[in-house]
Amino acid sequence: MRRSRIDRSTTETQINLALTVDGSGRYDVNTGCGFLNHMLELFARHGRFDLFVECAGDTHVDYHHTVEDIGIALGEAFYEALGNKAGIQRYADITLPMDEALILCAVDISGRDYLGFDVQIPTQKVGDMDTELVKEFFLGFVRKAGVTLHFRQLAGENSHHIIEGMFKAFARVMGEAAAIDEKYRDEIPSTKGVL
Repeated sequence: MRRSRIDRSTTETQINLALTVDGSGRYDVNTGCGFLNHMLELFARHGRFDLFVECAGDTHVDYHHTVEDIGIALGEAFYEALGNKAGIQRYADITLPMDEALILCAVDISGRDYLGFDVQIPTQKVGDMDTELVKEFFLGFVRKAGVTLHFRQLAGENSHHIIEGMFKAFARVMGEAAAIDEKYRDEIPSTKGVL
């Protein structure tokens, strides 16, 4: 079973995060930010990951450090849990509808960090979370996970729907790309022999 536990402590956040890649979609999430809780719960359920997150952050300032650092911790968790990446599918993509929003998401678990982010979120906040923090979350994730991740918004007017579509799409592509291809279980999916 591919799993990891990350304990990240800074002067701004204290995070305990546990991830089981081959899970069933169970979650226990307490970030101190209701909207982020909702997004991470969706991520766990739609990716079929088991996810535990407990974060005490400097939310009296704002949610910036909490959101970014949880993205970093989740990226570290995937990097650790996937090990040498033998047998993974490596690539996945989806075009996912969320009501009027339509989100394209693609991933390559490549060992190279890159975020393509062609998304226009129309409001500055959803609930009390600044919507600009969505990009910060995914930047933190790709830098630590070592993945190439692209988002493209094809349609959408409601900020909640756009962001929810992104997290659901992110869940689906990570679940598919991290899945083991039984025919090539012991092979690294790269001509280099390493990812």
